[in-house]
Amino acid sequence: MQASKKELSPHVFDSSILRQYDIRGLIGKTLTETDCYYVGRAFGTVLKRAGGKTAVVGFDGRETSPVFAQNVRQGLADCGIDVTDIGLAPTPMVYFAMKSVPYDAGLVITGSHTPKEYNGIKIARYTGPVYGDMVQDLGRIAAAADFESGSGPMHQADVQDKYVARMLEDYHGTRPLKVAWDNGNGAGGEILRRLVKKLPGEHILLYDDVDGTYPNHHPDPTVAKNLVDLQKAVRENNCDIGIGFDGDADRIGIVDEKGDIHWADVLMAVYAAEVLKTHPGADIIADVKCSRVLFDEITRLGGKPVMWNTGHSLIKAQMQKLKSPLAGELAGHICFADKYYGFDDAPYCAVRLLDILARADKPFSEMVAHLPIMHNTPEVRFHVPAARKFQIAPEIKDRLREAGEQDITINDIDGVRVTTPDGWWLMRASHTEDVLTVRAEGFSAEGLERLKAQLVSQLEKSGVASPF
Repeated sequence: MQASKKELSPHVFDSSILRQYDIRGLIGKTLTETDCYYVGRAFGTVLKRAGGKTAVVGFDGRETSPVFAQNVRQGLADCGIDVTDIGLAPTPMVYFAMKSVPYDAGLVITGSHTPKEYNGIKIARYTGPVYGDMVQDLGRIAAAADFESGSGPMHQADVQDKYVARMLEDYHGTRPLKVAWDNGNGAGGEILRRLVKKLPGEHILLYDDVDGTYPNHHPDPTVAKNLVDLQKAVRENNCDIGIGFDGDADRIGIVDEKGDIHWADVLMAVYAAEVLKTHPGADIIADVKCSRVLFDEITRLGGKPVMWNTGHSLIKAQMQKLKSPLAGELAGHICFADKYYGFDDAPYCAVRLLDILARADKPFSEMVAHLPIMHNTPEVRFHVPAARKFQIAPEIKDRLREAGEQDITINDIDGVRVTTPDGWWLMRASHTEDVLTVRAEGFSAEGLERLKAQLVSQLEKSGVASPF
């Protein structure tokens, strides 16, 4: 139930919902309608004290999202913020509205790719992402009942056609393509329908109806089993490419004309080749989980590869700092500041991919055929106690440095990434869950096994059982 603006008593959020990059919790348990009101009230307070006056709010297709959005909007308005509601919207459309209108902030009620029992809130300011201590500040303000007050007006707006039109400005393809799309019943459905009507070629849409129960498959295109239907559609219809979105359409996954999956780091290599034509020598940012192939390819193309922390907010902040035209992470968040606004937008990334492909004289598989074939593990995630998760990477780093091996390089920007003559392995702690993530990539199958053995040995020395 929505709180009254006169009720300025302290409010304590469940500590688990204030994440590194957003707010996320179990519907009705750790995240309620009242919590959403106080998020709006606390962030409205921060925004107002920073001189902000306006905010745009959208929501995804989950069943609770409309009422959660109503409470967030009311909390903002009760701080005196002028609030615009754009209704059901993929996350990047809210960012687009914020940047193009503009508004001082954008908020999206979305559970992204999490199970249907969850929901959440992503927050951005016109000046940059909201993450880390900025999210924790909302909890401190609410717990102290240190709120601004006011009576901000509320409006409604429809930006769908403007959003689609802006994306199409950067499409210059010279041949029609046959494309399969898997929306996964996510919030991008209506935008996808409007987009393909304006694109040349033939378009096959899977699960474009928005359904927050996700009846067909989980809306996460970075997991192979969720791309099976897209692979089938590409092969059966002889498509040039297959493109998948996650639940709020800020992450992209692709399948080539053969039905083979290519992860976001390979896609980033294709984008980098295009972007570096007009931004020679530019910094191109990718997270620590990305393949060595990407970093080597950026160097080959004349760019400056920058390895950075995992997390879309952290990637965007570093992108802004370095004035990078392109940044992304293995999880499928890819951001263009080349011609665009520098936020993660899967429909826009799709347009840029189709633009490249429709001007090329070869299929996607041949565009990446020159990249070395590496032997790698998937991203493996496993539970560890909260009290231990941030201690293990420093322990591994200290042991490796004490050993003094000459043929290894250690990068500790986010966890520990160890490069050897065989390839590399990574261990990092999640900022949003009590899990460790590990990944290894070798030049050969035998090298990969040696890398995995090194990783397992280091984990065991820290009291962690092998995840393989």
